[in-house]
Amino acid sequence: MKKWQCSVCKYIHTGDEPPEKCPVCGVSADKFVPFEEESGADTPKVEPAPDENKTEAPPKETPAPNHSKTQGSSPSGKWDRAVVYREKAADLMLEHHAHPMSVHLPNGVIPVVAILIILAWFSGSDMMLKAGFINLVFVLIALPLVGLTGFLEWKKKYNQAQTPIFKIKILSAVVTAACCIISIIWYLVNPEVLDSSGAWLFVMINVLMLAAAGVAGYIGGKLVFKD
Repeated sequence: MKKWQCSVCKYIHTGDEPPEKCPVCGVSADKFVPFEEESGADTPKVEPAPDENKTEAPPKETPAPNHSKTQGSSPSGKWDRAVVYREKAADLMLEHHAHPMSVHLPNGVIPVVAILIILAWFSGSDMMLKAGFINLVFVLIALPLVGLTGFLEWKKKYNQAQTPIFKIKILSAVVTAACCIISIIWYLVNPEVLDSSGAWLFVMINVLMLAAAGVAGYIGGKLVFKD
């Protein structure tokens, strides 16, 4: 039985033909390539016998380096070096799973925010509202890193795929950030927001933030675990 691998999310399908659509990321069948399992490391490599009649070519002379121009001596050289460093940093973030690690902070704090604000709405506790606001600030601080690492992962790991699952994930992240910013500004303008006529809307914004973060987290788990 043949195996096919999705070139976007690396999902492996077993069958005579690739699926019409990837069950994980949703790309079409043309994004699947034949998958061959690597042979075991125990297989010995057979080295070809040396040809005694073959004469070795004389080593090529290596030209002496030109020290008149060094990398970074011009603006273009500095720019090229900055690009290289940026690409290395991006690769390190992907290699060490920076996005899944960084996203745990807001995803763990956002439910606390929603619960505190709902409890403050029902109980009238100013302390719970302030605690919810402080946690919102922590979420806002974490969001830039989450957004940057998420974009790098989408760009480099998933080839900027435009399938519905990625569009929903990106939209969910945008909604989460927007709800967080709106809630913080609203509280700063009116610390007594839960005593105003718009209290229900303030609460719903934070519930929406929780739902959007949950959707983004679910899709992220689906892409990682391929189920």
